[in-house]
Amino acid sequence: MEFTLDAAPMRGSKRVPHLEIGEKGEAQLLLWCKNAAGQFSVANDSLIFIPGAVQDNNCPADRAAADDNLLAALADTTTWKRQGDRLILIGKQSLRFLPLTN
Repeated sequence: MEFTLDAAPMRGSKRVPHLEIGEKGEAQLLLWCKNAAGQFSVANDSLIFIPGAVQDNNCPADRAAADDNLLAALADTTTWKRQGDRLILIGKQSLRFLPLTN
């Protein structure tokens, strides 16, 4: 499944974080600037995200910090739910993702 973070692009960019989750929970993330991999583990409504390799891409400081914050928020996720077509990942903060519809 492919999802886009429910957020506006950062100033000076059209890119919005994109999440692709494979059948076995493997994840590829295109963040504000960086690219990353990870692994989701799901049991009922419980969720664990384990970050993997991160590709830096010589990001500007503001986008690099936003990417690091988003990865930390994903790693802090403990539960998930669907709300309509949205995927909501819940931890210290909630992250809303919309399915990619292109």
